Amino acid sequence: QVQLVESGGGLVQAGDSLRLSCAFSGRTFSMYTMGWFRQAPGKEREFVAARRWSGGATDYEDSLKGRFTFSRDNAKNTVYLQMDSLKPEDTAVYYCAARSAGLKPLKIVRSYDYWGQGTQVTVSS
Repeated sequence: QVQLVESGGGLVQAGDSLRLSCAFSGRTFSMYTMGWFRQAPGKEREFVAARRWSGGATDYEDSLKGRFTFSRDNAKNTVYLQMDSLKPEDTAVYYCAARSAGLKPLKIVRSYDYWGQGTQVTVSS
């Protein structure tokens, strides 16, 4: 069974940076598509970034391009989300997600089979 554990969240000021980590275990990491989503209070979970298991370009939510950077380290079974120039509207619980190889759309919550417990990011103004 796949397990995902996020870390790296916290309370920061507007303009600061954070790097979130997601440790993957239980299966062969390199065969899984990985993604990041977030959920603000009272809102639906929304797509942030993802990359297919086979590689290729990372897909980002358009409004986050240029500030957020997705990366994965297959040697460490870990994916990262580097968040720069943070804004108060980035405040949310950030979730790591995984699914096995396939062609389901990257940006849809139901495309993913496994989820971490989430890590809180709070950006003060």
